[in-house]
Amino acid sequence: MRAMELRGIGEKLQASERPDPRPGPHQLLIRVHACGVCRTDLHLVDGELADPHLPIIPGHEIVGSVLEAGSAVTRLKPGDRVGVPWLGWTCGECRFCLAGQENLCARARFTGCHIDGGYAEFALADERYCFPLPAGYDDEKAAPLLCAGLIGYRAYRMAGEGKILGIYGFGAAAHIIAQVARHQGRRVFAFTREGDEAAQDFARGLGAEWAGSSDCTPPEPLDAALIFAPVGALVPAALRATVRGGTVVCAGIHMSDIPSFPYRILWEERVLRSVANLTRRDAEEFLALAAETPLATHTVSFRLAEANQALAKLRAGDLQGAAVLVP
Repeated sequence: MRAMELRGIGEKLQASERPDPRPGPHQLLIRVHACGVCRTDLHLVDGELADPHLPIIPGHEIVGSVLEAGSAVTRLKPGDRVGVPWLGWTCGECRFCLAGQENLCARARFTGCHIDGGYAEFALADERYCFPLPAGYDDEKAAPLLCAGLIGYRAYRMAGEGKILGIYGFGAAAHIIAQVARHQGRRVFAFTREGDEAAQDFARGLGAEWAGSSDCTPPEPLDAALIFAPVGALVPAALRATVRGGTVVCAGIHMSDIPSFPYRILWEERVLRSVANLTRRDAEEFLALAAETPLATHTVSFRLAEANQALAKLRAGDLQGAAVLVP
């Protein structure tokens, strides 16, 4: 099979050919139809994730069809369309797994980081961590649901029930969750890079009633803020923008250092928290929500061999919505 492979930290992905994989007892062999390009893939390439398995095929927003099922597979069968997310395996035995917090399992393995991912023609995945996809989304449009959507949904849930939601960094996750928030009757304020009028127009087009630079004061205090941009300086900015008792959620897997800030902007029972990975319950809930809520996922398609160009555009902020590789 053809694949794009990361062989060393800081290097560009290399085109490679590998033997076609064969499924183990709990695995599915999947023909990849589309794979989203996530900011986490940039963090992987740049060495900002701990202990990746190298060489590795990145990609954890996989949409494909089952070609073959292992001997212990019970839920899915050849011909089924499935999605494969970031969470690829957990131990099922630790205190976190037993408490429904498998996203915190210390032995967890992640797709495209420890397990070869979807920047390839075929992929293997544990069927217990694969999910049927809503029929209303074609392969390319479904791909961003599997990380931008899932991580965005977990962050959104943790933000609470407030009516005014601020979103910092209007990329793949933000453009999905903004639609969910608007569908549920919440008001959305979008914060972008300074002077990025295209992103601000994009946000308004998806229902944001206000959009401005991340250093701006919003027209009204926020009940909650979601930070998708990996910029630590946004934390104190978001805290300053929230009401008493408001919540700020850091939704990325990596963020630059948070600068010191005065205690008074955290005081008054504001909450600052992070999101780590996802659970299978998150996937089941969000994909059910996506099936009944018409979400317009905005995508830009690239050929498999153009994976480095897609990553470069993501790094430069030159994408509106999500990049998707189509083998």
